Amino acid sequence: MAKIIGVVQVKGGVGRSTLATNLAAALSLEGATTLIDGDVPQGTSASWGALRREAGRLGNLTVTTAQDHVELVHKARQLVGSQDYIVIDGPPRIAEITKVMLIMSRLCLLPLGASAAEVWATGDLVQTVEAARRRRPEIDVRIVWNRFREHTRSARELSEAVHAQLGLEEMQARLGYRVAYGEALGRGLSVSEWTDRLARDEFGGLVAEVKAALA
Repeated sequence: MAKIIGVVQVKGGVGRSTLATNLAAALSLEGATTLIDGDVPQGTSASWGALRREAGRLGNLTVTTAQDHVELVHKARQLVGSQDYIVIDGPPRIAEITKVMLIMSRLCLLPLGASAAEVWATGDLVQTVEAARRRRPEIDVRIVWNRFREHTRSARELSEAVHAQLGLEEMQARLGYRVAYGEALGRGLSVSEWTDRLARDEFGGLVAEVKAALA
C-alpha cells in the first residue's frame, strides 16, 4: 500500500515543485514511486520528469499529471496498490485538488520561505487544513523551511512567529538558500545528484525525517 505525501502551498515561488521532485527522486531509491503533478498547465514537476525520462534516469520513478481532483483520486486509486510512495505536487492556490490532497495524504509538507509575506499568505491554507481535519482529524501537516538563512535574526523570528500564527509543526531539517536546487531541477536531476555537498546533506536529513514520519 503506497504512502501518499502531498506537497501543498497556496503561494507560488516557494519551492513546492523543488521539494516534490527531490523527494520523489530520493524515495524512488527506496521503492516504486510515482510523482503526480497537479499544477497543470504549468507542470514544473512534469517537465522535470520529461527531462529525466529523456536522460534514462527514471529508474523506479513514474511521473504523471492530474488535471483536477477527480483525475487525482482516480490515479491514486489505480496506483496505491502497486507503488511504495506517491508524491503529489499541488497547485499554488486553494482548489478542490488541494482539499483532496490534504485528506488523502498520510503526510502533507508545506514549503515556506523565510519571509513575512509568505507566512501571511499561508494563513488561508491553515483554515483549509482545519476544515479538512474536521473530516479526518489525524491529518499530519508539517512546514518545511526553504531558502532558510539560519543564522539571521529575521529567520529565527519568523520561525517563532509561525508557531504563534500558523500553529503547524515544523520539520527539523531546513533547506538553505542554494542555487543547487534550481540548477539541478532545470537539468532533470535531484540535488543528491548535484555537486553541492551541503545541499545533498541537508536534503538527506529531510528525507530521513519524512521516512520516520511515515513509519
